[in-house]
Amino acid sequence: MTTGITVKTIRAKSVLNKSKIFDYCINPYTGCQINCRYCYARLFMKRYSGHKEPWGEFVDVKINAAEVLEKQLAGAKKGVVWISSVCDPYQPIEETYAVTRRCLEILAVKQFPVNIQTKSTLILRDLDILQEFEHVEAGFTITTDDEAVARKFEPGAPPIKQRITALKKIRSAGIETFAFVGPILPGNPQNLIRYLEDAAGRVLIDRMNYVNTIKSIYRKLGFHREIENHYFDETRDRLILELNRRNIKYEVFF
Repeated sequence: MTTGITVKTIRAKSVLNKSKIFDYCINPYTGCQINCRYCYARLFMKRYSGHKEPWGEFVDVKINAAEVLEKQLAGAKKGVVWISSVCDPYQPIEETYAVTRRCLEILAVKQFPVNIQTKSTLILRDLDILQEFEHVEAGFTITTDDEAVARKFEPGAPPIKQRITALKKIRSAGIETFAFVGPILPGNPQNLIRYLEDAAGRVLIDRMNYVNTIKSIYRKLGFHREIENHYFDETRDRLILELNRRNIKYEVFF
């Protein structure tokens, strides 16, 4: 699973950090094997980490994350913890190092509310811990119903149907679920919402930030119309129409 990936174990000084979206965020890893072409983290995390390898080809494992987290939680005001903001907490290397799992074990003892966002079905491994939380929400980023499109933009992610099946299992286990449709990728909005109906308790919609670097990636992949404002507005409206028709809760961020 780590073929072609530069892996380093590092010792973090802090893992529980303030977030502008939730109260806190935890990133168990620096770098991400999922390697989404549109990821905003790829624009700055390579420079921040000091790696020369391309984004998607390096991962730093915060090997002491759980121990540092336990110390930080001792003096922290209770608040919602987002896992994760600039990496996928269940990227393939988590199967080996289980940093995310160990952090969840600490958070469950302290009963800090948790919001987990991933593209990986590996989250199912940790259903036992998730069920220990009084307040937890788990979600999958699912940006399109079209697998061919997903392969181009999310090369390291599991297939869409596997993600949806995993989300259904999590919801069946009594855990609150969400689907994050962001960025909106080409596909059939009606089909996407139909797939999500029994899987996601709510749906979040975003176009995300399309800076020049991201726009150039879209153009190289042959998607030109999909970076125009009217495209996003049109797709958003089609998503909302289907969400309302199926009486699914949703939030729109643009």
